[in-house]
Amino acid sequence: MPESRDLIARHFHMDSGLLMFGGQTSIETIVATYGTPLFIYDAAVLNRKYELLQQTLPQNFAISYSVKANPSQAILKHFVQKGCGLEIASSGEFLQALQAGCASNAILFAGPGKTKAELELVLAKGIGEIHIESVLEVARIAAISQRLGVMANVAIRVNPTGEALGGAMRMGGQSTPFGIDEEELESVVAQVCSNPVLKFSGLHLFSGTQILDYSVLVSQYRKGLDIARRIVKKTGQPLRTLDFGGGWGIPYFGKEMELDTKKLKSGLEEVFSEVQNDPDFSGTQFMVEPGRYLVGEAGVYVTQITDVKVSRGKKFLIVDGGMHHHLAASGNFGQVIKKNFPVCLVNKIDQPMKETVDVVGPLCTPLDVLARGIQLPEAIVGDLVGVLQSGAYGRTASPLHFLSHCSPPEVLVEGGEAKLIRRRGTYEDLTRDCV
Repeated sequence: MPESRDLIARHFHMDSGLLMFGGQTSIETIVATYGTPLFIYDAAVLNRKYELLQQTLPQNFAISYSVKANPSQAILKHFVQKGCGLEIASSGEFLQALQAGCASNAILFAGPGKTKAELELVLAKGIGEIHIESVLEVARIAAISQRLGVMANVAIRVNPTGEALGGAMRMGGQSTPFGIDEEELESVVAQVCSNPVLKFSGLHLFSGTQILDYSVLVSQYRKGLDIARRIVKKTGQPLRTLDFGGGWGIPYFGKEMELDTKKLKSGLEEVFSEVQNDPDFSGTQFMVEPGRYLVGEAGVYVTQITDVKVSRGKKFLIVDGGMHHHLAASGNFGQVIKKNFPVCLVNKIDQPMKETVDVVGPLCTPLDVLARGIQLPEAIVGDLVGVLQSGAYGRTASPLHFLSHCSPPEVLVEGGEAKLIRRRGTYEDLTRDCV
């Protein structure tokens, strides 16, 4: 896995063996105030990642943060205040985006299976753009727009052919619920353009996620431009938007290396220099909608050791958190074979590795394993285990109510201050919706 100490040196700080957030707030101080288990996010890391994204992209790109990666209100507000739009995949995320202060016309709605109720809500509120995922969705959006008396701005999400694919999770180039197959694209564009209540805005190309090879991203962007150019020739007018999706990855496992943004920047400059004065792209707003890349490295899941035991020669550190809070770290969120996230003792970072252990949670299931066969300093009850790279697809991608444990709080460290941004769940929460 990526070396935990290297990640800490890159994104955080250490003082006397303690993990420090924002350069001055120690893990012990935060835990003393808010308890464990919990998620902690460092605003300084969010800022650095956003600045790096801006510096890597050509200047004429807009950024929409993908809400699904981490929908905490403080995170959404952080990026909205930087001028980001928001990309959503449900009506719940739409309402959270509005709550965070995002203007409705700066929100994009993508994802398969949008219901009539969801489409009616966002169209009534003046959403910026809906990304079409099926032929049926064209008719559904048109019918609702007709009834509401509104014009719907729509883009078409394209499921491209097989070239230029890559990443840990492919979402294009094969049979998929996502988007319109590239070979059917022109006929669907024609349907949209012929409908008086639909305004064809652009295209959305997204072939995969968790991409760490810069050359794959460059190829995908070039592919997107080729598809767009072909559609422009058919419609006779430039697209208003061309959305290249997200896909930028962060290293989690094995020998994964950080995305080379210098080479990516150079590759994108070469690709987009070719269209700089191309009338086919006159007035086109290029855009991306990253999530994990912006928030993943800013978050740490922290849980405390409650027991240390040995069973038939294997040592287990039993902690007060687990897969119910961080499903991805347990290997049960998209992994075929369990691989460890970067894990360390965040109160003993500078101590030598002395033992090989499994870190397991309190749930009554063998699936509740946060780390298997990892080397750590000698651990005792009360030590703090930190799971790095936990800012994306952590808390809200997990079965929080499994075995009726309380949900973990979230804390944001900004300007040297640790602020509670989501309270810890209570046992009353578990029965509140019962009738």
